[in-house]
Amino acid sequence: MSQQHPQQPQQPQQPTQPYPPQPPKKRSVGKIAGLGCAGIIALFVIAGVATSGGGADSDDISKKDKAVAADSKPKDDGAKKPERTDEESQAEQFRSCVAKSGTDTEKAAVKHVTKVTGTDKRNDILDSADVFTDFTGGLMGPHQGEGKLIASAFTSCYESRNGLVTVYDKDGELLANANY
Repeated sequence: MSQQHPQQPQQPQQPTQPYPPQPPKKRSVGKIAGLGCAGIIALFVIAGVATSGGGADSDDISKKDKAVAADSKPKDDGAKKPERTDEESQAEQFRSCVAKSGTDTEKAAVKHVTKVTGTDKRNDILDSADVFTDFTGGLMGPHQGEGKLIASAFTSCYESRNGLVTVYDKDGELLANANY
């Protein structure tokens, strides 16, 4: 007898090239729209909770404010007092500070200051003050030097860790600015 070799099972042939990769599945329009709407609804819910306040306590505060406002009306004693605005007093405070510690050129430039705003609201995070003058011409005009003198005088009078003073001419155009 001849020797027979046991038959070996046939192995499947390996393909010469791998299968092409499947493209990634695209999200359906409905799924995208649903997630977008859910995000918007969540935003409104968070905003509503944040602004809801204290309920009955907020009513009490508003009633107290109305009562205080009714009691604090000035009594008319017949004498008319000139009304002073905060802007005028801030400008006067700035002028007096420069008069005490400023140079002669700064004192001359500060005489043209008409209004100062922002010196009463300071938080040392981002302070911003505006100085208005009766100069004309803006940043490229003939009074640019005086604007820089006013900004320099302001930085000497007011100290802040992170402030910006801006000096304007009478038309509201920028003359100068400085950090203070």
